[in-house]
Amino acid sequence: MAIFEVLAVLVVLAATFGWLNERYLQLPITVGVMAIGLALSLALIGLSVVHPGVKTEAERLLGAVDFDQLLLHGVLGFLLFAGSLHVEFGELREHKTRISVLAVVGTLVSTIIVAGLCWMVTRSLGLGLTPLHCLFFGALISPTDPIAVLGMLKSLRAPRSLEVQIAGESLFNDCVGVVLFVALLQVADHRLPSDGGSLALALSVLVVREVLGGAAVGLLLGLLAYLMLKRIDSYQVEILISLALVMSAYSVAENLHFSAAIAAVTAGLLIGNQGRAFAMSERTRQHLDTFWELLDDILNALLFLVLGLEVLVLPTRIEYVVAGALAIPVVLLARLVATWLSLQIARVVVAPAPGVVKLLTWGGLRGGLPVALALVLRDHLRPGPADLLLVMTYMVVAFSVLVQGLSMKALVRRYVPAT
Repeated sequence: MAIFEVLAVLVVLAATFGWLNERYLQLPITVGVMAIGLALSLALIGLSVVHPGVKTEAERLLGAVDFDQLLLHGVLGFLLFAGSLHVEFGELREHKTRISVLAVVGTLVSTIIVAGLCWMVTRSLGLGLTPLHCLFFGALISPTDPIAVLGMLKSLRAPRSLEVQIAGESLFNDCVGVVLFVALLQVADHRLPSDGGSLALALSVLVVREVLGGAAVGLLLGLLAYLMLKRIDSYQVEILISLALVMSAYSVAENLHFSAAIAAVTAGLLIGNQGRAFAMSERTRQHLDTFWELLDDILNALLFLVLGLEVLVLPTRIEYVVAGALAIPVVLLARLVATWLSLQIARVVVAPAPGVVKLLTWGGLRGGLPVALALVLRDHLRPGPADLLLVMTYMVVAFSVLVQGLSMKALVRRYVPAT
């Protein structure tokens, strides 16, 4: 099937599911589209008992969509750039301690806890995951994706401080999780020393290179785009420059083996703050915001549509499903402990508001990134462990989006007074 035909089918489905959601369900678009996509997938699985060709055709469509390539080497850069474009430096500085501790310490602690509990769970089920396999799962499932929750927070007029904390943590723990995942891939592929001291040093150098290199690429290309924006006043060209910026920053960082995610976030923060304040007219700012908000919504609708349909190609062994169900409370417990510990560390500077641990724990949604990273593992691990980790990841993500996302509104109303 040609790429244009695949894209046409996905856009038609996304538009149809979006209409059904808006007309009947009234859910956040990402939650609604994924829910309808998942329901359609389950219906096709049931229908395939009578007509096997139906499921086969759907699998052929999904087989033409390289999900990990689509997200990791395409959509992710745009989503991170769009998200960082609307985060103000002043608000980041105000919450910098809490955000940085949650993004770095919280992600690392969550990774370790998830890995330990995952090893015990899979060992008890006789599935035989190694500690490295479990660390992969911890690293890919710990980053959060709060897009649907942010929409609910805005509709409820929740305090801006809560939105900034969730958005800021999400942007940066995505980067931390991807860097950690890449480091573990180096270990799995035996591209790092095997002895403890040399391995620790090599990992430290790798992480620093990824982080600083990605930030440098985003900053340098962002400054170039800023200088170009400052010398013209044409919103069409300036929007085109913003597109060129995110695509070039992401591509250059990937080719230099730096963190492309950090490059996209750095570029977005620079243009969203300095660029918005000193290089754009009011007319350009309005058009730029509208364009990136629309692009963000469209890409997320397509992403969550594919995420809902991915259940069609998941391995269906019963022990994998049991492990996935048990992974849900494991990930929630790890998120709770990591969030509580991070906020206790940040308490030295600022005390957390009442109920913030519960809000950040339950509001730490997982999205397409963990599934894309789990699919990457198919090229690095044996089929058994790779399939198991994919099923576990998918079940945690589905629960996160459909259950946590839908119940977040009640939690916000309970702990956050409307303003």
